[in-house]
Amino acid sequence: MSTTQTPQAAQGELPAYSGAFAWLRALGPRGRRAFGGAFGGYALDSYDFFTLPLSMVAISAYFSLNSGQTGLLTTVTLVVSAIGGVLAGILADRIGRVKALMITVITYATFTVACGFAPNYETLLVFRALQGVGFGGEWAVGAILVAEYASAKHRGRTLGGVQSAWAAGWALAVIVYTLVFHFLDPDTAWRVMFWTGALPALLVIWVRKNVEDAPRAAQAREASSERGSFTAIFRPALLRTTLFAMLLSTGVQGGYYTLATWVPTYLKNDRGLTVVGTGGYLTFLISGAFIGYLTGGYLTDRLGRKRNIAIFAVLSAVCILAYTNIPAGANGLVLVLGFPLGFCMSAIFSSFGSFLAELYPTAVRGTGQGFTYNTGRAVGAFFPTLVGFLAESWGVGGALVFGAIGYGIAVLALFGLPETRGRELA
Repeated sequence: MSTTQTPQAAQGELPAYSGAFAWLRALGPRGRRAFGGAFGGYALDSYDFFTLPLSMVAISAYFSLNSGQTGLLTTVTLVVSAIGGVLAGILADRIGRVKALMITVITYATFTVACGFAPNYETLLVFRALQGVGFGGEWAVGAILVAEYASAKHRGRTLGGVQSAWAAGWALAVIVYTLVFHFLDPDTAWRVMFWTGALPALLVIWVRKNVEDAPRAAQAREASSERGSFTAIFRPALLRTTLFAMLLSTGVQGGYYTLATWVPTYLKNDRGLTVVGTGGYLTFLISGAFIGYLTGGYLTDRLGRKRNIAIFAVLSAVCILAYTNIPAGANGLVLVLGFPLGFCMSAIFSSFGSFLAELYPTAVRGTGQGFTYNTGRAVGAFFPTLVGFLAESWGVGGALVFGAIGYGIAVLALFGLPETRGRELA
């Protein structure tokens, strides 16, 4: 057993651990329950998000939409998520991480279900925007909740584990999509997909009974006079951090959501795959994503936050260019390349939870992380819309090149941020 003491162990709460799952054991019982709540919330957040991209072809046909209007459904979700992320971050600093987490989960679940009842495109657009309010805040709040239980030594792997929940929720959405669209008419199936978004309500009940904020972090937050201050993250001491963290988030999420939104349509329209075929191809992409999250979490502790992001940003851009330039008829190669594409574009995110948490002091950690991550998401959301409009003339595959540009922006943003590996949270 390692002699290195975690912060918790130093207080006599927990022993230090070694081995592959040391990061999980070192959290202790309360930390593991917090991890479970954050993991479940983010998995279901992912599930509710992917009900739209997977149903996009059916929705487009049902409401007779062009590709620009279809892309706008994703963009409005992500743009409004910036508002939700900022509000959730401020709430997390003022009322606590757990209470803010429950509010975000209830919000995105309620409006995902409402989308299934939309009588027209305009109503669907409004409901999807309101879903973005909850969607935007969940990750930031859950990541902070777990980060404040984790030790500096294991924080990257711990937050990488939380991040892997996105792939789990994505996989669940693909399974449900394959079954629903196989057995139901597309005009009914897309509504049923949204109605299944009620699942998170069960998680809220469990979180309310079993999860609590990290005691030391809660005490530090309560002792600060600037708790949840939005202006504090723009004061000279934090302004540079806030601006470059926002640019980093814009680049990474611009690249990611371009792919997440348009790959199902690309597989159907450009590659000519069926519903079942699309689900099979996405299985390779999602499997790569899940392993990428876990591997990225390990590497972010070994190599550092910035180096992990830079390596996988470059590899993601290369994979996008390769994936979208495969010759017609070579669908087997599309299947094979789906794994490294999912791996690389997901391994980047494993650094985000620990990196952003370590950049801000406890009193404004929720505010800073919620703002930078979700403002980046909102600006990056214009990438999918641009792809939608250009798809008319370039084709979806050709327009996806803008995802690679997003990853280039992320690499540039790293030059303005410090390395935080090993930094203890206040």
